[in-house]
Amino acid sequence: QVQLTESGGGLVQAGGSLRLSCAASGRNLISYAMGWFRQVPGKERELVAVINWNGGYTYYADSVKGRFTISREKARNTLYLQLNSLKREDTAVYYCAAGQNTGVLVIQRSPDYWGQGTQVTVSS
Repeated sequence: QVQLTESGGGLVQAGGSLRLSCAASGRNLISYAMGWFRQVPGKERELVAVINWNGGYTYYADSVKGRFTISREKARNTLYLQLNSLKREDTAVYYCAAGQNTGVLVIQRSPDYWGQGTQVTVSS
C-alpha cells in the first residue's frame, strides 16, 4: 500500500518562502509522475505543479510560474515543492499526488495516490 506523507507547511508572511516535502513509502514510485495540488475550502482542488519520472518534464499552473519549483529526489523517493514570493492567494491545503504518467495528473487530474495534505497559510 502506497502512502504519501507531506510536511513543511506552516504560516509565513507574504513574500516569504516555504519548502514542502512529500515522502513516499510502501512502494518505489520512481517510475511515476508526481505532483502537487492545492485546495481552498469551497473550491475545487487545483493542480499546481507536476514532474515526470526522471525530472525531464515539469508543468506549472500559470498562477505559480516563476515562483514555485517542483523537484524530486529518486534515491529518497521524495518530492519537493519550493514556494517563493508567496502571496495570500497561495493559502491552501497542499496535497502530494502520484500517477502512472504525467497525463494522469496534468490532463485527467486523477492521480492514483494522494497524500493527506499540509496547510500553507500566507499572512499579509
